[in-house]
Amino acid sequence: MDPSYEDVISDVVKGVEAVGAAIMVGGGVIALVVYLVAVSRPETRGGAYRRLRRSLGRAILLGLEVLIIADIVRTIVVDPTFESVIVLGIIVVIRIVLSFSLEVEIDGAWPWRRAAVQQGGDRPREP
Repeated sequence: MDPSYEDVISDVVKGVEAVGAAIMVGGGVIALVVYLVAVSRPETRGGAYRRLRRSLGRAILLGLEVLIIADIVRTIVVDPTFESVIVLGIIVVIRIVLSFSLEVEIDGAWPWRRAAVQQGGDRPREP
């Protein structure tokens, strides 16, 4: 029996979700390995923790973006009900807030202050 269009899309969504999770897990493992190598060398030890946090944050952000894509496709194609659209909206808002806070954590400045910080105007506080 041939799979239906919804079944195929559902499988694609599961694959995209797996990719998003793999990005976060793989990025986390790679960031940790790079951190351990940096800590083991005196010349790269300084700032290793900050680089670890930045790498972990980037992996999480990329993984979240991929997971949002999966949620959008699922809601639009697989389960296009009013309730699923509301749930999607809530999920997207939560992930946007999480992404925004991770961006601030990674860059050390609010997005509207990023240019001033990069030009050396304001120095972000150390965590």
